[in-house]
Formats: sequence, C-alpha cells, structure tokens
Amino acid sequence: MPDRSTPLSRLGFLTIGLFDGDDPGPGHESTLAIIELGERLGFDSAWLRHRHLQHGISSPVAVLAAATQRTRRIELGTAVIPVGWENPLRLAEDLATVDLLSGGRLNPGVSIGPPMRWEDVREALYPDTADAEDFGYSRVERLLRMLEGEAVTGFSGQVGIETFSDRVQPHSPGLADRLWYGGASLRSAQWAGEQGLNLLTSSVVKAEAGEEFDAIQRSHVRTFRAHHPAGGRARVSQGLVVVPTDTASAAQRAKYEEYAASRLARTATPQGPARLLFAPDLVGTSEEIADRLYARAAFREVDEVAFALPFTFDHDDYVQILTDMATRLGPALGWAPRG
Repeated sequence: MPDRSTPLSRLGFLTIGLFDGDDPGPGHESTLAIIELGERLGFDSAWLRHRHLQHGISSPVAVLAAATQRTRRIELGTAVIPVGWENPLRLAEDLATVDLLSGGRLNPGVSIGPPMRWEDVREALYPDTADAEDFGYSRVERLLRMLEGEAVTGFSGQVGIETFSDRVQPHSPGLADRLWYGGASLRSAQWAGEQGLNLLTSSVVKAEAGEEFDAIQRSHVRTFRAHHPAGGRARVSQGLVVVPTDTASAAQRAKYEEYAASRLARTATPQGPARLLFAPDLVGTSEEIADRLYARAAFREVDEVAFALPFTFDHDDYVQILTDMATRLGPALGWAPRG
C-alpha cells in the first residue's frame, strides 16, 4: 500500500478471548459473538490468539470449529499456534477438519520456539521426551508437508474390515496454501519466504539491527518477499494494536488511553534477552489513526491487516471498537466491507 491511492484490500481483527477462570463459558461465548459481529460488519477475517495455562483461549482450533457453524463468509485464523505445544500430525488432522467444516475458510497461523515458561511446563507437557524435542523450523515443515497430503506412513490399504490411509485424514485441498507463519526476526522472515508460506507480522519485532520498529518490520517484509516464490505478490498481514474512539464514550476513551499509556514505556527500548521491540498502541479517531498508519513505512508495504484488540477490555468495548474499525477506520484506509 504505497500511499492513500492504493486501498486496503483486506481488514481483519485479532482477539485473545479472555474468560473468568471460575466461569469460563461466558468468555468463550463472548468470543464467538464477536466473530459473528465481525462477519455482520463485513470484516474479511477474524483471528484468535493462543494462550496456555492462562485465562485466554487455549484451544483456538476448537473455538473456530464452533465459529464455522455460526458464520458463513468470514475467514477464520489463528495468530498464532505455538507448535512447540503440538504434535504436528494431530494438529494437521484438527486443522483439516475445521477447514472442511468452514468450507475452506481456515487460515492457520503458527510459530516456533520452546513453549512459554518451558522450565515450568516441560514435565507436564513432555515428561519422557523433553530433552529430545525439536522446537525449530522442522516442526512447521512437518506440519506443512502433512497439510499438503504427503505420506506419513509406509502403509495404506485394508486390514480386515479397517481401511488405512498413508496420509493425514481428512485431507483439505488448498489448506496448505493458507498456512501463515508469525515471524519477528529477519531469519524467520527469510525462512517463511523460502517455504512459500504467508507472513503474519505483529506489534513485536526483534531488535537485531537497529532499534527503530518500523524500519525493522519493513526489512522483514521485504526479505520475506525477496525469498518467496511469489515475490511481491506474497501475502503479508500486519497486526498492530489499533483502538478507534469515534463513537466511544468519555469513560471508554479514558480507559483506552490509560491502557496505551501503561504499555508505552516498553516501546522505547528493546526488552529482555531477546531484545524484543514493541510498537506503540494506536488510540484516537479513525482519521488520526489512518494518518499515523500511512506514516509507517512497514504499513505501506502491505495491503491487508489483522488489527489486534487490546487485552482485558469488556465485551461492549470490543463491540464499539470493531464497529468503528469497520464503519470508519476501514473506509479511511480505502477498504470496503464484504457483503
């Protein structure tokens, strides 16, 4: 999206799906209702974050399976599933099943690396194989091959009354082409391009060469496309935290501004041993946010987004934010809702 003359082609949103640990049902229902609202508002896609041993969605694939039966058009994605927690074969089965239930609308996003708080969870997650587990790119490569339909065993055929396949079942044609990788480093961007995947960028990058978020993210996008078979046509989605306030109440605006201010300090310098650099949250009217987005070099590299909803807000807040995104911010970026 070089300038304002090029419209945003796809508008999506991302939510973590919070719930009360003592009563988790209503939180999950709220997430499904938000996805339904997104479809009514014309969003192109809805994405779920992934949280383990927290009060956020731990099984986005299961929640999206429910969403397939309550929507008809909107694409459904994960941003992202950390595959260190997963068996690629079992995950491939689940993803293909949900994709078929959705009619081919699933966009699985994945990432690599050891599970979060690895030392705390290793004995529960991999009690017998923790030291042997490979949490690198090969885990996603296995998943990709399985989604493509490659054989995973050396046998297929009949045994008694049972019929066996040598590839993951069910197989959903085209799903592998909709696999996304959530990358925050230059190496990951290059690898994702070489694999022919789609790239999810977010509000977090690794400060490997410099400490300017926008320049770093732009270099990731360009590196990804330089190594992708599709070149400049390779799909990249940006996922900044964006909070339009056009129809917000005074109390909501104060809440949103306080939330963004509480997270601003972490955007000044790289954080922790991994030198993670965070983008500031964008809070303001849709016109103000659009101006700030167009000023970003990385945003001008993409034509699709999945804006992240803030954590810990109330259901009514998400309704207001999504409504303003679809009816005001999207059009300010040249986007038109889907019918």
